[in-house]
Amino acid sequence: MLTDIALKRLKPKDKMYKVADRDGMYAAVSPTGQIAFRYDYRTNGRRETVTLGRYGNGGLTLAEARDRCLAARKMVAAGKSPAQEKQREKRRLSGTASFGDQGKRWLKEAKMAD
Repeated sequence: MLTDIALKRLKPKDKMYKVADRDGMYAAVSPTGQIAFRYDYRTNGRRETVTLGRYGNGGLTLAEARDRCLAARKMVAAGKSPAQEKQREKRRLSGTASFGDQGKRWLKEAKMAD
């Protein structure tokens, strides 16, 4: 299980590596030294990962990351994919439609030759 002291002592390596916490959450340490909290889960028979946030100045604390992990676990228990919900929310906030949505709109609005 991770602690703030253990997180501060993590050093970058040549490749990204993971340090497990609990309940499927882990800290991913990049070669640049950035630490991101991630959560691995299974939904619809496939493994997925959602990034909960970054650790450090301006980022999440370990307690906040665990709270987000708990919320993501509840979503998985309800049959939802936290990663897909996060993508939907990003698209909603940015106002851009997915490729599939754009394709449907084009098919609906396109004028076909006779």
